[in-house]
Amino acid sequence: MPPSAELPGFLHSVAPILDRWGYLALAGVIGVESFGVPAPGQTIMVAAAIYAGAGRMNIYVVALICFVAAVLGDNIGYWIGLRGGRAVVNRFGRYIFVTPERLEKAEQFFARRGNRIIVVARFIDGLRQLNGVIAGITRMPWRTFLLYNAIGAALWVGWWTTVSYLLGQNLVTIIDQAHRYKWPAIALVVLAVATYVALHVRHIRRRRARAAAAQPPGEKPV
Repeated sequence: MPPSAELPGFLHSVAPILDRWGYLALAGVIGVESFGVPAPGQTIMVAAAIYAGAGRMNIYVVALICFVAAVLGDNIGYWIGLRGGRAVVNRFGRYIFVTPERLEKAEQFFARRGNRIIVVARFIDGLRQLNGVIAGITRMPWRTFLLYNAIGAALWVGWWTTVSYLLGQNLVTIIDQAHRYKWPAIALVVLAVATYVALHVRHIRRRRARAAAAQPPGEKPV
């Protein structure tokens, strides 16, 4: 394996464990992260893919291990949530404002949109670590969870291993440059959303005003 110094920036922190344990480290870190243990799963996957791009690991083995570890870890989290998580929430949830009523609303929300959440959860810190536990607590059907979780894991692994493998150490430079413009980008997004909301509200008000003007005298607008 290559020396740690060949992984710059934020990747340097995972280099020692990857250098020593290789594929086993990859499986272990991603696996435990996937059922809620704080661990740098995405970081070590990116590092392994960069190693693969340098010819020091096999990219297909890296991708396969990452996928299997992610799915297995999420399913462990699912069963933790299903078997014990609900009792914990019912007992201690009020201390963090998770009441039975709110849990019921979460179940209804998962019933309507849970499939999409499970797919995109892999790309969002926090949800990536806890999506299985949450799905279990809210009693999402296991087969449904397994299917959409596998889809999300495949997309997550496919994206990061491909990009990291092709860009190599240039990925770190790109991410560092992106961080420099993070706040201007966030400001632009907030401005765009605010503009959209303002225009949408104005459109609704104008439509209601036209509807009210079109009402015959004496009738109340709907």
